[in-house]
Amino acid sequence: MSPVVDAPGRRSRATRVTLLVPVLALCAGFAVPTSGLAQDDVVTLAAYSTPRGVYEAVIPMFEATEAGAGIGFEESYSGSGDQSRAVEAGLPADVVALSLWPDVERLVPSGIVAADWDENEYGGMVSDSVVVFVVRPGNPKDIRGWEDLLRDDVDVITPNPFTSGGAQWNLLAAYGARLAAGHSDDEARDYLAQLIANTSVMDRSAREALTTFFAGQGDVLLSYENEAIFARRAGQPVEYVLPSSTILIENPVAVTLTGDAPEAARAFVDYLYTPEAQGVFAEQGYRPVVPEVLATAEYPVPENLFTITDLGGWEAARARFFDPDSGVVAEIFSELGRAQ
Repeated sequence: MSPVVDAPGRRSRATRVTLLVPVLALCAGFAVPTSGLAQDDVVTLAAYSTPRGVYEAVIPMFEATEAGAGIGFEESYSGSGDQSRAVEAGLPADVVALSLWPDVERLVPSGIVAADWDENEYGGMVSDSVVVFVVRPGNPKDIRGWEDLLRDDVDVITPNPFTSGGAQWNLLAAYGARLAAGHSDDEARDYLAQLIANTSVMDRSAREALTTFFAGQGDVLLSYENEAIFARRAGQPVEYVLPSSTILIENPVAVTLTGDAPEAARAFVDYLYTPEAQGVFAEQGYRPVVPEVLATAEYPVPENLFTITDLGGWEAARARFFDPDSGVVAEIFSELGRAQ
């Protein structure tokens, strides 16, 4: 087995920008509370779509502990960007578990999340992963590296970067891999344009993109490593390729200041860092952030594993690539006639 990947150091804080949007109706579908308790004892979790299975496993474990006794849950899952904007616009949440640091940071200026939310020893992150290529059984198109994704005979699937945090990780992985291969910024930008042009479907979330791929569309899916592991364990006939150069995905969690159950929410987030909860993340394909748990699981080591810090940090990357009006990806979408 390959040696364990140790997570690089966490990022520093970035400038905060707020964006007000209407509440998205698709994010408001909460599950029924796990028990008929008073409202103050119910933690409302707003999460991105990918780790739903993790939270559905961890929540009963937490409820069985002394700290979790008498606490119920309501859960909401959707694309990370959608969830962040919805919480900002009024969607109730005691805990936000999202795909990107900026999606939590967006909630700071309005007072929904504390300014020091990411100042624990894990930088506010609760799980890690990497970007991989999910392919058909036997890898019939022989997809090995980033250059293969531009071939005329290869149809790419990746989510929409304006709604999905996973998609932003995917595109940053592609861009950073080109830089790591010795290409210029302009050449890396041209690669992104060609990659997006070669993408036939851009769903709203990473899980929706996985479903599209399961349905038979596309030759390769850009995805989290944990999604690929989830698919294989679910019996889906897929394989995945770890490219030689890829990005470390870091997923945040935070307690809100506006929820109805702050103490219960804090107890739950604290529980997410226990060996038991981190073990569930590991079982479901995530790379744990707690070193002693990470040391018990083995993951393949890419030749070059870079982080968002290597691309200037999230403040610079979000503004440069994903600003919906002036970002690099918005410009590419406009050039290709693709709607955001």
